[in-house]
Formats: sequence, structure tokens, C-alpha cells
Amino acid sequence: MIIFKVSIQLQPIHRTYLDAISESKDELLSDSYDFKEVDGVVYEADCAMIEIGAVDVDTGANASAEEADEGLEDSAQKVNNIVHSFRLSSTSFDKPSYGAYLKGYMKKVLAHLKEKNAPESEIDAFKKGAAVFSKKVLGSFKDWEFYTGESMDVDGMVVLLNYREDGVTPYVVVWKHGLEEMKV
Repeated sequence: MIIFKVSIQLQPIHRTYLDAISESKDELLSDSYDFKEVDGVVYEADCAMIEIGAVDVDTGANASAEEADEGLEDSAQKVNNIVHSFRLSSTSFDKPSYGAYLKGYMKKVLAHLKEKNAPESEIDAFKKGAAVFSKKVLGSFKDWEFYTGESMDVDGMVVLLNYREDGVTPYVVVWKHGLEEMKV
């Protein structure tokens, strides 16, 4: 009798969240970052400032006494990890233009929900929650930074960035109903 041993290794499922409204389906968030649902309509994910671009290579050679030290410039820069990872681009709004954008964007999200045959209860919950959260953002408008996806699609989602009460910890906000989940 011959016995075979079969070993199957399952790869963990990784989830990436895409902009459901833009044609380019930009990646906006992934489960690599801790995020939580807020008010039933948005996800908040804490970010961190990271340093990129600095590479210190020591070849072990001694500096020449005859030549001046070339002293390469340190090109390191601090960036937000989520903004950098998803190649988000900073954009700006004044309060009236953001309000107008938000009104149009919410209509597109509602159309998206209806197109995918979302239950009426989900649509109603989105309408109520989006109104509450929109007022919160507009009420503290000067505290927010705005980012577009990699393609800079004007019809797509604008990712919001703010800081926690400690004034140090940044976090991003994305609209839950404006995302599509892709399993990788």
C-alpha cells in the first residue's frame, strides 16, 4: 500500500479597498492598516509619519585624505504612510466648493448603491449617516486635509485627513459605501 502525504498551505487573504465611483478604481486603503467604522458610513485609519529615501551605504573604504569629503546629501523625507502607500495626491478646497463636491459625490454613491441592488435599509442608513458626518466635516473644515486617488479622478472619492485629539496622530477617513473590496 502506498500512502501519499499532501500538504496544502493556505495564503492569507489580503483585502484592498478601491474607489468604487472613479473609473480608474484607485486603491485607497487596505486591511494592512487598522481601521474602524464610524457612524456607519466611514472608515477611519490611523496613519504614521515614515521616513523614505534615505539610504546609507558604507563600503568600508576610508575617506581619501587628498580629496574633500563628498558628503552626499541626505535626501530622506517624512511622509504619511497611507498617503505614500496608495500614492494619494494632495488637493485643496474652500468650504463652498467642498460642499458642492460632497453633494455631487453623495448622489454618485447613492446611484452606486441602487445599481448594486443594496437594500433600502442600507440606502436609508447611508443617507442619514452621510448627512451627519458631512456636517461634522464642514463644521471643522479648517482642520481637514484633502487627497485624491492616484489617477486624480475628479469624480472619485476625496480621502480626508485629520489629527487625533493629541494633535500628533494623523488619521484618514474614507466613505464606506464608496469602496469596493478586492481580495488578493
